[in-house]
Amino acid sequence: MMDKFLLQQQVLERLAEDLRQAEQAARAAHETATHEENIAENKYDTLGLEAAYLATGQARRADAIRQAMAHWHQFRPRPYDASKGIQLGALVCLVDSDDKQQQLFLGPDGGSMKLVIGAEIVQVISSETPLGRALLGKCEGDEVSIQVAPSRLHFEVLRVH
Repeated sequence: MMDKFLLQQQVLERLAEDLRQAEQAARAAHETATHEENIAENKYDTLGLEAAYLATGQARRADAIRQAMAHWHQFRPRPYDASKGIQLGALVCLVDSDDKQQQLFLGPDGGSMKLVIGAEIVQVISSETPLGRALLGKCEGDEVSIQVAPSRLHFEVLRVH
């Protein structure tokens, strides 16, 4: 059985890497925006302004990643309790109508990503996603369906940990 703590650590490592990249991009855009060669020479010269917008966007992205990291640091996945059904922290195995299985780890916001653990692929999703919301409270054997334009996807919950 997969270790939820290990999954959580992998999510945090990936978020830390994303944060490094966003901070680096924000610094580079800021340097471009403030470099004297990019000071506007006329009203049509927008390079400095564009770089400033880019720096602001990258800084916002870095803030969102920091917030996601804070949520994931505080996150304590609990063992599955069948009387409550699927909750945040559940590791869920779904099977679709083609008998294709997929592993999902329901985590806090900001950590949607695919992780590879050994030979397994685990999709980390938040309870804010349509599938995440549909899974909350469900139990093993329950059917789950979500609308993904233009079709409706149907799944069965095989196992929950």
